[in-house]
This record gives sequence, structure tokens and C-alpha cells, in this order.
Amino acid sequence: MVSAETKPNSSSNFKLIDGRKLSYKERGVPKEKSNYRIIFIHGFDSSKERDFLAPQEFMNTMGVYIVQFDRAGYGGSDPNPKRSLRSEASDIEELANYLELGSKFYIIGFSMGSYPTWSCIKHLSHRLVGVAFVAPIVNYQWPSLPESVLKDDERKKWYKRMTLVARYAPKLLHWWINRKTSQSSSTDGTKPTYFTDKDLELLKNAPGFQFLTADKLKSRSVFNNLRSDFLVAFSKWDFDPLELSNPFSENDKRPVHIWHGCEDRFINLKLQRHVSERLPWIQYHEVHDGGHLLIYDTAVCEAILKSLLLGEDTPLYTPKFTS
Repeated sequence: MVSAETKPNSSSNFKLIDGRKLSYKERGVPKEKSNYRIIFIHGFDSSKERDFLAPQEFMNTMGVYIVQFDRAGYGGSDPNPKRSLRSEASDIEELANYLELGSKFYIIGFSMGSYPTWSCIKHLSHRLVGVAFVAPIVNYQWPSLPESVLKDDERKKWYKRMTLVARYAPKLLHWWINRKTSQSSSTDGTKPTYFTDKDLELLKNAPGFQFLTADKLKSRSVFNNLRSDFLVAFSKWDFDPLELSNPFSENDKRPVHIWHGCEDRFINLKLQRHVSERLPWIQYHEVHDGGHLLIYDTAVCEAILKSLLLGEDTPLYTPKFTS
């Protein structure tokens, strides 16, 4: 047990090797008194201010230190005009080195923060103790995804169209998104339909969360950063995660985890289950009434940390499907 005051939530920053500024904040117990050191990777249109809501008392008891950072172009971090899978992993490694997290650390990647997480598994596995994916994206351009899994998935067509327009007609996309966002904004408090009722309930206690608004999207720099993030996530990668072999020791008890909500309206549950079947070295968990915003569910966050750090399974989140 670690008894210590938690770190303040004030932001700090440092310069990366290429001169860009990277902003971060530290949470949990002080780093020098911690038993576990975790880097949390946020998703699309997000920032370091969207906390991973594990109970503070639990983090204090376990000695958990978490650093949350703004990925390139978000929050207080400078954009990266050369953003790539590799650059995202490099930023994470530089952050770990700057903060002197030690030779190995944990990472938790949420939603679109999963593509930097896959890149870390590919390129930085020697620095990782364990990994948790929370509501991760699945890129429809992964070569080995079978058509039998994709044939009834309407999301595939949408992502293909959006990727093409984002790459070849960004001005048109900027105009269309601004128009659509303006039309969907209302004064009656209506929320986007892609969040479940459970998601919206969790948002009531979620610090740092803001919906993507028309006013925000009017900024060309904001749009350009979102566009570059989307393109790296959903264009062709230089590796196929489904073809990766276990980069960890066979003696380790499945140090990589995927957590997914069965009611998630962003990510196809069928695809997530396929990923878990293809990669048996990953431990798969399902939150049966969960939507996309699992990081705001304190009970789920505690279970994620218990499985990642202690290898403890919660039967409530054991998948109940058959291949």
C-alpha cells in the first residue's frame, strides 16, 4: 500500500527531439512513490483533460501513477505535419524517457488512441509491461480482415468514403462537416445519437468532455489536425495487427487486454470479437451494458487496472459468445 498525496492536475510540457511541444499532466500517486506507471493515450477530438476515471482511493492504495498527454495537435501539444503510426509511438517513448518512467511501463489506449497503442506494440514492445485497449478502433483496411466479417457492416462504406474525401477533397469535407454540424446543433439540449443512454449518464461526471461543435470546427487548424489523425487511423498501415505474434514472454499471463462495450455504437462488436479470436495472446473483456465511453465508468476502470496490473479477472466482464 502506498500512502501519499496525489499529484496536482496542473499541465506541464517539454520539447520533443524535432522541436515540437508536448503537453502532459500527472495523476495518481507521486511517480517516485509509485508501484505502477501508466501512460494513457486519448482518442479523437480529445485531450489530456479527459481523465481515465479509476477511483482515486484505489489508485492511492495500489500506488498507481498515470500520465495523460495531448497527442500531436491536441490541447497544448504542437501539431505534427508528418504524423504517422511510427511518430505517435515515438512521441510516447520520448515522453516516457523525459519523465524517467523506467525501462518499462504500462499503456492504456482509448478509442482512436488505439492506433498509437498498436504502434507501440509493434515498435516498442521491449518497453512495455502490459497494455489495455479500451473501445479500440478497427481499421477496415487491415489486409487480413475477412470479407465474411465485413459484409453486413455499413460502417465500412462510410469510413471508405470519408477517407477518400479527407485525402483528396479536404476543403469540401471541411465545408460539409461545418454545414452538417451547424444543422445538427440545437438549442433544446439534444445530444448526438451515437452515444448510448449509459454513455450520456456517464458524461454527467466526466471532466474535460466537450462535444464537437460547429464553432470549434470552423477553425482550419482544428479541422486539419482531426483530418490528419483520422487519415493515419483509417488509411493503410505498414503492418497488420491481426498478423502480429505475441511480442511478450510466453511466461507472461496475457499482458495485453481489449475491453469493449456490447452496446458501443462506434465500433462493430463483431469485429472486436474477431480480433480477439485471431489474437489468442490478448485477453478479451466485454461490458455487457457498456457503450463507447468506458473510461468514464469508475467500476470498469477499476476492473481494467486490476486485470492489467494484477492479472485479476472480474467474471462480470467475461465474454459470453461462442466462435
